[in-house]
Amino acid sequence: MITLLPTYADVEAAARRLEGVAHRTPVVRSRTLDRLTGATLFFKCEHFQRAGSFKFRGAYNALATLPEAERRRGVLTYSSGNHAQALALAGRLLGVRVTVVMPQNAPEVKRAATAGYGAEIVLYDPEQITREELGRRLAAERGLTIIPPYDHPQIVAGQGTAARELLEEVKSLDVLLVPCGGGGLLSGSALSARALAPRCRVIGVEPERADDATRSFRTGRLHRVHNPDTIADGARTPSLGEVTFPLVRQYVDDMVTVSETAILQAMYVLWERLKLVVEPTGALPLAALLENRVAVKGRQVGLILSGGNVDLRRAATLFAELNQPPELPPSV
Repeated sequence: MITLLPTYADVEAAARRLEGVAHRTPVVRSRTLDRLTGATLFFKCEHFQRAGSFKFRGAYNALATLPEAERRRGVLTYSSGNHAQALALAGRLLGVRVTVVMPQNAPEVKRAATAGYGAEIVLYDPEQITREELGRRLAAERGLTIIPPYDHPQIVAGQGTAARELLEEVKSLDVLLVPCGGGGLLSGSALSARALAPRCRVIGVEPERADDATRSFRTGRLHRVHNPDTIADGARTPSLGEVTFPLVRQYVDDMVTVSETAILQAMYVLWERLKLVVEPTGALPLAALLENRVAVKGRQVGLILSGGNVDLRRAATLFAELNQPPELPPSV
């Protein structure tokens, strides 16, 4: 079956469905980080979104467009946490039963929130079976519709509304930095940027240890990773998908990777200096600037902080292991 790729018209339709349901998240500035980078930075705070991440946008949009018969039977997804929480909350709001296939090592804070929103959680061992394989089996047995975390036209359209809001507010961005896991947020953001700010360079950021999307972007051939060892758990996806890969290739201008140290340093800066509790995946765009992976001096730069669902005890441990916090100019 050929899947039709979403367009910006789908993003606009998603925005109408989400109006009054999703939060219009704030855009935050930092003169200290502007001085550090020589750029004008705009942080789109999706960690303030419902369920703690941008994922609510796509999850709600996907369920809202599902045929009634499929909504009555229920849906299934596989997720390390943020999509799980988002779909569980969307299911509760729309009266749809949600089952989530989740790895045993998923952050406890995300697992607890998913259960709290009313979803059934099925745990699995990533070393024994893939989430897709288990998900397909359970969906077939139970007659459930699969709503994947990113590789779905309505998921992508919903995620694109975050960048749409940012570009409506800021209007003249030169660069947009977006975290990349499976590419749903990145491809949706690129659709919005091409429509609203055609000259804006859209750049995806992922961990060096999970660089499948960067390799795929560069070679034009889909690359995969298996359970990459990165603190950015939202970027542990195995690959881009049938929907997101062609969109990333067509609309994204570049991809960069960042070190684990830079991710942690960026997270530290966001917590300490901006007072923004952002998870490691959400800190990827700032990490790219701290490691000088993107030339931004003199430019207006948007950074999407994708989520804030972080285990505070785990974060404290990570910060304690940070040998050298980044040096910043004095606050002004």
